[in-house]
This record gives sequence, C-alpha cells and structure tokens, in this order.
Amino acid sequence: MANSIRAGISLAMLAGFFVLAAAQVAGLLALALWLSTVLAGLVVVKLLWPLFAASTWAVGRGVWRAVRSRPEPPAGLLMPADQAPMLWAAVRDLAAEAGTRMPDEIWLTAEANAAVQEESRFLGLAGGHRRLYVGLPLLQTMTVAQMRAVLAHELGHYSERHTRLSAPAYRGRLVIAHTLERIGPHNPAGWIFRGYARLYLLVDHAVSRRQELEADLASARAAGADAAAGALREIRVLDAAWSFFLGQYVHLGWESGYAPADLFAGFGALVEARRDELDELRAHEPDDNGSRWDTHPPLSERLAALAAAPHTTASPDTRPAAMLLADIAEAGRALQRVAIDSGERTLLPWPDLTAAALAARVQREADAVFRMIARTVGRPVAGLADVAEYIAAGQLTTIAQPFFPTATRREAGPLFAEPLETLLRLAALRSGVARWWHSWSGPAEFRGVRGTELPLEEIAKLAVTPGGLDKALGELAALGVDIHRAVPADTAPSTFGSDVVGGLANVRADGAEHDLFVLTTGLVLVADPGKSDNGRQRMRELLAATSAVSLAERNRFVAFEEIESVRIHKQVPLDAELVLYGGATLRIGERWSSDELDDGSRKRLVSLLERV
Repeated sequence: MANSIRAGISLAMLAGFFVLAAAQVAGLLALALWLSTVLAGLVVVKLLWPLFAASTWAVGRGVWRAVRSRPEPPAGLLMPADQAPMLWAAVRDLAAEAGTRMPDEIWLTAEANAAVQEESRFLGLAGGHRRLYVGLPLLQTMTVAQMRAVLAHELGHYSERHTRLSAPAYRGRLVIAHTLERIGPHNPAGWIFRGYARLYLLVDHAVSRRQELEADLASARAAGADAAAGALREIRVLDAAWSFFLGQYVHLGWESGYAPADLFAGFGALVEARRDELDELRAHEPDDNGSRWDTHPPLSERLAALAAAPHTTASPDTRPAAMLLADIAEAGRALQRVAIDSGERTLLPWPDLTAAALAARVQREADAVFRMIARTVGRPVAGLADVAEYIAAGQLTTIAQPFFPTATRREAGPLFAEPLETLLRLAALRSGVARWWHSWSGPAEFRGVRGTELPLEEIAKLAVTPGGLDKALGELAALGVDIHRAVPADTAPSTFGSDVVGGLANVRADGAEHDLFVLTTGLVLVADPGKSDNGRQRMRELLAATSAVSLAERNRFVAFEEIESVRIHKQVPLDAELVLYGGATLRIGERWSSDELDDGSRKRLVSLLERV
C-alpha cells in the first residue's frame, strides 16, 4: 500500500508539472486577449511572445527528450553464473531471504558502491529485467558478512518494489531538467518552473530517503543488523579511500598521458598500506545532520534504525569477500579493459607511472619558470645554463623579482632558491641521476636512482648566496647533474590541467563580441558567438562538446601568466583592462544583457583578475 501511494505521488507531481505549463499558456492567452482590447496587436505579440514560446517550446522539447531518454547503465563487466558461482549463490540465498525475484544479470563496476536497476513497465505497475551492479572495490576490501549485507540492501530495493518507481521518477526529473535548460535565467516563465522543480525534488528525495531506510531493514533481516551497520560504516570509509586513490594516484598519471596497467591491484595495495589511517577514519563517525535535499538519510539516522532492529546471534563471516569471485585479480584486469577508457595513454606498472607522471609535472613547473625568466630578460627562451649565467653576471635580483613582486630587492634573491630547486630537479631527472619513488603509504619521494638523498634544496640556497654559485655548480657536477640538460619543453603558456570555472556570454574584447570562458589557467575568447538571448545555453552546449584544453587550443587563449597587470574599472557589468607582457592591452567589457555560464562566474573572474 505504501509503495502504491508513493507511485501515485510521483505520478501526480509529474502530472502537476504539465498542469502548471498548461495553466501558464492559458493565462498568457487570456492576458493576450485582454491586452488586445487596449493595445495594438503587434505590441501584444512583442510583449508576450517570449513568455509563450518559453512555456510551450521548452516544455514540449523537455517532454520529447525525456521520452526518448533511457537510464544509462554504468560501464561494467557482465559476470555470468558460471564465472562467479559463489557470488551468484550468495545473491540467490539472500533473494530467497528477502522473498524477491533474483536479478537477471550481475555486473561488476569500477565504483565503491552497489546498485540495482529494473526495466519496469506500465509506469512501474509491472516488473521487468533486473540488473545488480557490484563495485569491485567492495569485493576487494570487505568481508563476506559485509558484502552480504550490501547485497541484501540492494535486493531489499527489489523486495520493496522501489526499483519499479524509478522509471516514472527518472522521467519526471528529466522532463523538468530539460525544460529548465530551454528557458533563460531571466525569463519570468522560468521562475515558476524553477519553484515547482524545487518542490518536485523535495518530494522525490524524501521518498528516496524513506526507501533507503526500508532497504536497510531488509538488509538487517537477511544478513543481520550488525553486518548491515558494519557495511554502512565500511562503505563510507571505502568510498573515501577510492576517491583518494583516484585523485592522488590515478589522476596523477592520467593528465600526463599515462594509465596504470593494473588499476584495481593498486587500490588493493593502497588499502593494505594505509590500514592504520583507514582504521582512524572508521573510529570517527561523522556528525552528519543531513539535509532535506539529500537522497540518502544521514549515517547516524540509518545506524540508529539498525540498532533498533532485531539482532541475530550468528557469528559474522569474516572471510574476505574476494573469495566470492574465482579470480578477483583477473576480474579486475578484465573490468579495466571494458570499463576504463584509457584512450591513447601509455599503460605502465605503478612505480613507473608515478615516476613518469611526476617527472612530467617537474618539466611543466620548470617550463613556467623558464618562460617568466625569458620574458624578464627579453629573450625568446631560457634554460638552466642561462639562469646560471644571469646569476654569475649579477642579475639574480632582476630575474627573481617577477616571482616575488611584493618582496624587496634584498629579499627576492634568496627567495629565488625555491624556483631554482625546481630547475635543479629537472636537471637531475634529465641527467639520469634521480627519479620519483612510488609509495602506497605516503607521497612519492624524489631521490637518487639508488635511493640516496640529493641535497638539491641546499645547493639551490647556496647558488643564490653571494659568491656561492661556483661551489653550487661544483656540487652538482659531483652528483652527475648536467645543468645544460634542463631546458624548456614548451615555450608557450600551457593549458595543461585546465578546468572551466566560469564564463560570460557576449562580451566585447578589443572592440569585437566574444563568449569569454574562464579557465583555471587563463581566458578563452570565442569569436562571433551569436545572439545574446541564449548565451548560457550556447556556452553549455559548447562545453558539452569539447574539453577545456581543446577550447583553449582552438580559440584565442590569454594565459594568466601572460598578464602583467590588471585594472578593473567596474565590476558590474565588468569593465577591465589587461596589460600583457610586451606592452599589448586587452579591454574586456560586459553588457548588461550578457549571460553568465553559471551564477558566480563574474565574481570568480574578478577574483582571478585581482590576484594577477
């Protein structure tokens, strides 16, 4: 009965959206008829046509796209019963406990989570094809008892018929999202739709939170309340570990054109090496109060509900969940082949990937130093040997000052030891006497190829002290470091690692109209943008079709490192003058009608320019 009521609420909320759209159209027509009695017909059309078009075209387009859309299953590896008999046996046992039909397929995914999906029919009134998605990182690191609890939770969504409601809820979210995409932020028609969208999401998320609590209790009945609570705590820890692993290890090489040869083996090694850190995380449960916008209840509420559930006296199965697969290492490699698109990246073992990726990072950092020095001395290019010559010629303060503009001339010289150390590291890498050493328990370390410490920090400090350059060069030579090998690889400002953080549509730059995209590394000016009435939508569509780096490569790119100074005449609408190294200027003027890529784009741009 409860699920029928929720299905009715979901459908009623979706129907209400169309009623709202119809009411807006009817209201506009009534207003048009009344205005036509007091104003000329052409004036009425000009006044009301934008609102009428927004209500009809946007809703129609949104419905059409929603009807044609289907939930995309996550990329994964199908695991037939003959390839994972123990996993299928566990699911079969839990499905019987939950009193629900077995999933038709089980898939492994590259996520620290699990999920279920059902292709229900007749707006959720009839069931359909079922899929169970199991994250391989969970199988790698959990116990059998914890894994059974996770599986029981997902099967609980089946037994409570939650998955049948996902289809109408999914359609409703799509209709509203696609409609709002077509309505400009300044169109009054969009204000009412946005208010209704907030109401719809509040109801939808409240239902979702209730369903999660019901699935938790189903997990407690099938696998035990203690195992269910332990699984909830463990997923929080593993999700944090997985995010850390992707951000600090995988992404490190990914940006530089490298990918791990065995991704999941690396995660297993990380969890083992950082067991003490993860134990500390397990010991501190978050004080989460939750929000009405959350799709899941706070962990404390879920644990409290499980504590009140009946408990069993059976001993938990502490065996590793990896035993549920015949060969989890091979399953991980097979999953990586189908789920991780490495593109043209070079596959490397983990130690080599870390060494290559960090060496590439040192080169990029050194290139930025070389470019700044070259601009300062008025030469097209500069390498470490040139830097040594400038220091020997008494130009240390000259080349150091741009790196530390707020420092005094006396302070700038000693401070230059820090960027100089980066250049020395590049020289050591290129001379073959140093490398980055991989570690799962902490950050990688820069040491000699035999693991010895290299005193490059002390040598850099010695080189910038009066009379210390020759001694510093002698120590480098004794280590086998050839300073002539440290040269720039890229003399142009780099777009590496660029992310879009904002945008302004239809701004004037040097007298011509452009769409201005704000990157973490600089500004991209796209010429001949189009009309100003759909700037936000146009910019979003462009970003959906290309990456930030490609955008910078195909259009005019002004790197922040190329900007010598900025004068902001007015913040709203933005009027700024950028002085580039070499004397050229760039004037940026925003219109009152200019759209922002998202709320706050202008503010972020002003903040970045003020830092320059």
